[in-house]
Amino acid sequence: MEQRCLYDYNLAELTELLRSWGEPEFRARQLYRHLYVNLTADAGRMTDLPATLRARLSDLPLSTLRLERVQIGDEGMTRKALFRLPDGAVVETVLMVYPDRSTACVSTQAGCGMGCVFCATGKLGLLRNLSSGEIVAQAIWASQELRAMGAAGPSGRITNLVFMGMGEPFANYDRWWQAVERLHDPRGFNLGARSMTVSTVGLVKGIERLANESLPVNLAISLHAPDDALRSELMPVNRRYPIAELMAATRNYVIKTRRRVSFEYVLLQGKNDHPHQAVALARLLRREAPRGAMLFHVNLIPWNPVPGTPLGRSEWERVTAFRQILTDYGIPCTVRVERGVEIAAACGQLAGQQVVMVEPVSQPVRE
Repeated sequence: MEQRCLYDYNLAELTELLRSWGEPEFRARQLYRHLYVNLTADAGRMTDLPATLRARLSDLPLSTLRLERVQIGDEGMTRKALFRLPDGAVVETVLMVYPDRSTACVSTQAGCGMGCVFCATGKLGLLRNLSSGEIVAQAIWASQELRAMGAAGPSGRITNLVFMGMGEPFANYDRWWQAVERLHDPRGFNLGARSMTVSTVGLVKGIERLANESLPVNLAISLHAPDDALRSELMPVNRRYPIAELMAATRNYVIKTRRRVSFEYVLLQGKNDHPHQAVALARLLRREAPRGAMLFHVNLIPWNPVPGTPLGRSEWERVTAFRQILTDYGIPCTVRVERGVEIAAACGQLAGQQVVMVEPVSQPVRE
């Protein structure tokens, strides 16, 4: 049976749990505030709760994630955490701090079953889905880390959250959405839905489902090629959901929600970065955009090296030429700012490198 942690419970479930212990309803609200507002890391420190309740809560883990290592890059402004799960699998989470914001990139699965050839996570295969609490706990860690750095904003927590770490969120949709609702809850973590972004390889059923959700979470879609032949070579999921089907779902999503969709496009030297491919991409997006509204945006990502992968990173001149062609065709376009490359924390580099521990340590190793 899967081990549950306190972050696996929403407020209603915590209320029911504590009621079964003979506790009044307001105790659940106090506990919820400790978990999501105060970011209290130990039930023993929840001193406004009775000692007997604190002792009982101590028998339940706040989180099933065990922090083993934090790697630091970009002069301390990018931090990558390695967590071990109870079954031995590992996941990684990245915190990126900027002058005006802080972003956590969290994982939704251990490994990934999508098999994109340019992605380190895809080489692992799917190990398992994360629980909602394991997803939530990563955002909590990032906020706790911010506080420890003295870099937290007015809310004391991260300002942005992207579900772009290990795994495909829509392949773990129910648990991912439970995490979204818990992190959005104004009674707790209170992160706005528009401050969250989910990235998918293009699982059409997930896009259709997201269009009907009540919270306006941002959508990013990994495209990476303007035609089916090349996209199927780079992303096996295209054989199941070819570009025409993917674009139809995306267009319907935009029409229904009136929200902008970002297309992620990893640039690979000599593979998908030719001028004629930029033209083909621009024409595809112009053709598929809902009438009267260009609510598509392209996020160009120079490929981050993955060991053992026979691909190359596009030279900067090719990146800027590709961007200029899209711009000339009226396609909104940006080049993603790189963070964490030297600690393998950038887009496509998360591989959950396991750390062999001879003896358990009380503090994670920092490099």
